[in-house]
Amino acid sequence: MKIIITFTIAFTLSIVSVFSQNIAGDWSGIAKRGDKLITFVFKIKQENSEYSTTMDVPTFRVSGIKPSATTFKNGKLLIDGSNVGMNYTGIFNTEAQQFEGTYKEGGMEMVLNLKKGAIKIEDSKRPQEPVKPYPYYEEEVIFKNNKANISLAGTLTLPKKNGKFPVAILISGSGPQDRDESFMGHKPFLVLADYLTRQGIGVLRFDDRGIGESTGDFGNATTEDFSKDVLSAIAYLKTRNDVDIKSIGLIGHSEGGIIAPLAANNSKDVAFMVLLASTGISGTELSVMQSKTLREFPVKDEVAYEKNIRKAIAIVTSNKSDLEIKKELTTHYNDFFRPILTSLNVPEKNINAFIESQLKTSLKPWSRYFLQYNPADEIEKLQIPILSLNGSKDTQVNAKINQEGIKKALIKGKNKDYKIIELENLNHFFQECKTGKMDEYRKIEQTFSPTALKEISSWLLEHII
Repeated sequence: MKIIITFTIAFTLSIVSVFSQNIAGDWSGIAKRGDKLITFVFKIKQENSEYSTTMDVPTFRVSGIKPSATTFKNGKLLIDGSNVGMNYTGIFNTEAQQFEGTYKEGGMEMVLNLKKGAIKIEDSKRPQEPVKPYPYYEEEVIFKNNKANISLAGTLTLPKKNGKFPVAILISGSGPQDRDESFMGHKPFLVLADYLTRQGIGVLRFDDRGIGESTGDFGNATTEDFSKDVLSAIAYLKTRNDVDIKSIGLIGHSEGGIIAPLAANNSKDVAFMVLLASTGISGTELSVMQSKTLREFPVKDEVAYEKNIRKAIAIVTSNKSDLEIKKELTTHYNDFFRPILTSLNVPEKNINAFIESQLKTSLKPWSRYFLQYNPADEIEKLQIPILSLNGSKDTQVNAKINQEGIKKALIKGKNKDYKIIELENLNHFFQECKTGKMDEYRKIEQTFSPTALKEISSWLLEHII
């Protein structure tokens, strides 16, 4: 789950002397975003002269994020999380005994000072989350994607310890996700897995590559790479004697809903599929829509804005060299975004950071693959039972447009067993909501609508039990 940062705070670093002690251990601090406080915990380890870091964001109940590199020299701490879209730079203040620095993500910045030790914050009330002991079997598992040379860690829940059971593999949405798909203080995959297992359906959920206990590089992976992780999960389940190998299926949320068809079409062992807030249009068209509906600044000419977004996409997806694409895209973003942001009195520093962030995001392998991928092409090939659910108030993935794309693909492919439902008043994460906007997610006590949970389980029980 990406931490959304909406503004930059300028600050002055204090003058410090060289800090030479071992910095291994927990370092935590609180940053301010608008009127909200966000707690960060960096768990730094040292092996010989090398450092590594794991980042937790207790405010959003996100943990196990693994930045690619950590360096500490002459009192300066650099945590490079370009693989997950963040970085932290801090200078150690010997008088205050803290790192004073900046956390950056998505082109925005927040002042973040870190002191030794962890900070605990009180969780918001999430009544749907299960409390142990569970009335079913739970096992921590590890399986390998041998081609990528990575290990994926997850949790398998089964109705009982003994027997053979159908199992659904949960596939998370975009951005680095843990096995619970933790976001904004919620754990939807934990709630979904608990609900389904109580209904007699086993569930495997796992940390994305490079996240939590899984190894690998998330930042350089594409949707296709993630589909191969799912294939590895299927292969693992087939080795177990407590899984009904004829009843293994996929449940994908958001990007997980476009990973699932790709995986299924490269396997003979997928028996069913549930698409949650999935898209049915190309990555290009979805990106154009989101660039307008999720944009945080106004523009005077929407037609010209869309034309420029499409030009940027055309540059990114061209067959030119990486160097040529970067050069052309840099020029285009400066010609396109800079006048708009300047007219809104955005500081030059922030404009530069925004454009730099746009460049980094656009040039990632994931972006280039996603923009050229049309899930309808894969959905069309599916001949297994399909359930597709979208929320009517989803502001990230428009229900009507995307369900129409999914339906047309299934009809074109002559799939004889599918069900498509638009659930009223539910957002992108299937919470009952008022507006469906992203800033509402955390405020809602509910994690997963009981109506949606029942639709999923009832359909599954019809098809696999």
